[in-house]
Amino acid sequence: MSVSKPPPAAHPALPSPHLSIPPSSPSSSSSPPPSAPPSSPLRISMQEHFAINVCPGPILPIPQISDFFPRFHDFPLTPPPPRQKQTPSPRDTDRERDGEREHNGEEKELADSDDDDTYLGTLEFSLLFDQENNSLHCTIHKAKGLKAMDSNGLADPYVKLHLLPGASKANKLRTKTLKNTLNPVWNETLVYHGITAADMTTKTLRLCVCDMDRLGRNEFIGEVRVALKKLKEGETKRYNMGLERIAQTREGNNQTVDQSSQLVEEERGRILVSLCYIVEKTSLVVGIIRCAHLAAMDSNGYSDPFVKIVLQPDMGKKSKYKTSVKKKTLNPEFNEEFIYEVPHDQLAKKTLEISVWDYDLGMSNDFIGGVELGINAKGEQLRHWFECLKYKGKKVEYWHTLTQQGAPSSD
Repeated sequence: MSVSKPPPAAHPALPSPHLSIPPSSPSSSSSPPPSAPPSSPLRISMQEHFAINVCPGPILPIPQISDFFPRFHDFPLTPPPPRQKQTPSPRDTDRERDGEREHNGEEKELADSDDDDTYLGTLEFSLLFDQENNSLHCTIHKAKGLKAMDSNGLADPYVKLHLLPGASKANKLRTKTLKNTLNPVWNETLVYHGITAADMTTKTLRLCVCDMDRLGRNEFIGEVRVALKKLKEGETKRYNMGLERIAQTREGNNQTVDQSSQLVEEERGRILVSLCYIVEKTSLVVGIIRCAHLAAMDSNGYSDPFVKIVLQPDMGKKSKYKTSVKKKTLNPEFNEEFIYEVPHDQLAKKTLEISVWDYDLGMSNDFIGGVELGINAKGEQLRHWFECLKYKGKKVEYWHTLTQQGAPSSD
């Protein structure tokens, strides 16, 4: 025989998790009019219940752990909308003119104090343009107060350089990577070869500070940009600039400018060539010194370049030479010389064809670009050839632009 017991009554001393408080009335004897609907009882938490008994006065909300750590909420929360920076109105401008500049500046500083991009660090560097050697020397000194990018509160920074317009691997230079520091000191000089005075009027140097990550993708910290037209020839100018983030729209504009400039100039790179006619040996010495900013022909974004020179009209095997192949580079340095035995009076009737190729094993080599020096050439090519014939025994060096015109039929 089973006896069902009634459920135990709640202990009167222990309060329930939530208490129901009847709605307050003006007086105990009066009741709400029968026409008004009954209001639902107000439910308060146990913490608020104890706060009412202990703390007199207005009830303040008790901070919960979820207020500091939103991920502890039992229900999903929608993230707050991103804060938008307001542009100053004409009225604000008038206030600043009336003497409220300092007050407005303090408000702006407080408004931007919690933004991650307000301070990314500073970069100190110096630039020198050597017009005689057509080179731009970029010395990266140091950086201060970089933004921490790693979990240990530090970063592995390095600096990457590009020339705009035309940012590509052909004109990319970078410093070494320094480990676990927010105040790196490089004192490293990077040199751009083949930079002419015309380039200095149109090019902009972009210096990006990045964080090296072996396991993932390198992270961008910030960048600065310097218009090279403000740099005087032979003068070393030192800069100390704050890093900033450039909008992607600006990058897109640069890409459109790059494409248009490439179509107009049809540049495939540049080559530094030296010519010297030696009277005693009745021979022409052709020096292939280096190339710069070559077009990438391989899938890895680089090329395996070599240079071929031919003295026309063709004199057989004695008129054709090739340099060695430089692997995986767009700025190769050859420093090789070739000798043609030809009388000086016949040299004026000759044409020197210089072509740069990308070497492919087991396949036909890819033509990168070429240039012709001779009496039928124009511009810098004609001037270079004329100075070689005029100044005998003197080595004359010139940078020449490689183009698709005059491509040889075969390599």
